[in-house]
Amino acid sequence: MMMESSVKREENVEDYVKKARLNSTLAALLHDPILADVPKNPTLSDVDTLISLELGSAMRISILKLDDSSFDVALMNSATVKDLKLAIKKKVNNVEQSKMGHRHISWKHVWANFCLSYNKEKLLDDNSVLQDYGIRNNSQVHFIPYVMSKDSQKHSRGRKHRFFHGLNKCTGADTCMYSTDSQNQDKTGLKHKFNVQQ
Repeated sequence: MMMESSVKREENVEDYVKKARLNSTLAALLHDPILADVPKNPTLSDVDTLISLELGSAMRISILKLDDSSFDVALMNSATVKDLKLAIKKKVNNVEQSKMGHRHISWKHVWANFCLSYNKEKLLDDNSVLQDYGIRNNSQVHFIPYVMSKDSQKHSRGRKHRFFHGLNKCTGADTCMYSTDSQNQDKTGLKHKFNVQQ
């Protein structure tokens, strides 16, 4: 039994040494200037995209931010606007994580207030292929301020409903007479609450 445990310990030590060598070699490779575009913790998909980039079946796109700084993302030639947004999200989250530790960015807020643009054309349809806009390898895409029109906002009715629903919770003598349940709502109480002249 003692012999079996010593053999297992030796195997564990050998495994540990192999993993340490592999991690050391990987760290050295990742610090090589030739591999500067490889992320810190690359996934198989990241590596496949970078190989495709070298073979010409992927493209590198430069993203220009509002502060005139930029960063690059690599995507397959068949990528859509949605793929580009996901690559931007991943890149920015990785940079923020390495610089500042855990920091949450509300991407829903970002895409509600900004959009991507190429040659002054807004990339609004997530399902559109980037090459349909003329985006090729080494193209530069810009972040620009963008406010969705009321017609294109998906949740505007729900947001309005939640806002007004919260106003029903009035306290004191002057209660709201605004009801979200009826179709013909009496807004007199709401106007009174906000001192709106009729």
